[in-house]
Amino acid sequence: MQISSRFTIAIQMLLCIDIYAEKEVVTSEFLASSVNVNPVIIRKIMQQLKAADLVTVKRGQGGASLGRKAKEISLLDVFEAVESLEDGQLFHFHDYPNGNEDVGRNIHAVLDGRLLSIQNAMEQELKSMSIAQVSEETRARIERDAAERERKRAAWE
Repeated sequence: MQISSRFTIAIQMLLCIDIYAEKEVVTSEFLASSVNVNPVIIRKIMQQLKAADLVTVKRGQGGASLGRKAKEISLLDVFEAVESLEDGQLFHFHDYPNGNEDVGRNIHAVLDGRLLSIQNAMEQELKSMSIAQVSEETRARIERDAAERERKRAAWE
């Protein structure tokens, strides 16, 4: 099992909007450049984020902004906006385990509760993290990178 890259792309998009929207117009082309993917992918994910009220988009070159405060957007909100879970379940069994065989007959009784517990733990963890928290750490790293580049530039002079 692997969660698609839509989730991490969506987080990066929201971080770009949070960090850059006050300074410049954040368009799908701008986001595509940051994420390094085709703008069509960005627009598709943007539609999902917009449908979940996580972003607002002004037509033309108006750009994107967060649909609510960054501290009010959890990573679970993002996950739920872009990942489609069949019947709300992260884990899926194949349709017909062999009910005439010992393991096949008992697999659901043994695993269903455990897998639900794992999914609940993941969802609680995602719910406890906000875009604001991730944005704050990203901003701190950007500042450290800029200071390091400046230190190196000064050392070359």
